[in-house]
Amino acid sequence: MSTDLVLRPSWRFLLRHPAHFIAFGFGLGLMPVAPGTWGTLLALPLYWLIAPWFTEHGVVQASFLALVGGLFAVGIWACETTGRAIGVADHRGMVWDEVVAFLLVLFFVPGDLAWQAVAFLVFRLFDILKPPPIRYYERIFKNGFGVMLDDLVAAFYTLIVLTAAAIILR
Repeated sequence: MSTDLVLRPSWRFLLRHPAHFIAFGFGLGLMPVAPGTWGTLLALPLYWLIAPWFTEHGVVQASFLALVGGLFAVGIWACETTGRAIGVADHRGMVWDEVVAFLLVLFFVPGDLAWQAVAFLVFRLFDILKPPPIRYYERIFKNGFGVMLDDLVAAFYTLIVLTAAAIILR
C-alpha cells in the first residue's frame, strides 16, 4: 500500500496521474453526493457521441463491444492504480466501473430516451443493492478487477430485466 494515502481526493490528486482522472470519471467521482449516479450519467453523452460513429461509418457492432472491452481493461488498470494511491481498493469516487458497465447496457437497449431512462434506473438499483452474487464477487475479487466486475454483473442483471420487460410489453 502506498505511503501517500489520499482519503479525500481532490482535483490536484486526479490531475497527478491519468489513471486517477479516468477512475474518477474525468472528475465526476469528486461529486459530494451520489458519485456513482453521476458516473452512470456520464455514460449517456459518451454513448450518444460514439454510437453513431459505429453505425454511420459501417463499423460492425463487434467493434463497439471490443471498445467496451478495452475500456474495461483500462478501468482495471485505472482503478487498481488509483485504489492503491488512495489506500482504498474501491473508493466511492472511482466511477469508471459505472461508466463502462452502463455503456454496455446502452449498447443493447433501444435507442429511445424512455428505454435509456428505465435502463439507468434499473442499473442504479442493482449497483446500489448489490443482490447475489454481486456482493459475493465484490468480496472475492479485489483491486481493479473486482471494482470493474461487480458493475458488469449489475449490467447483466439490468439487461435480463429489460429483456423480460420487452418480451412482456410485446
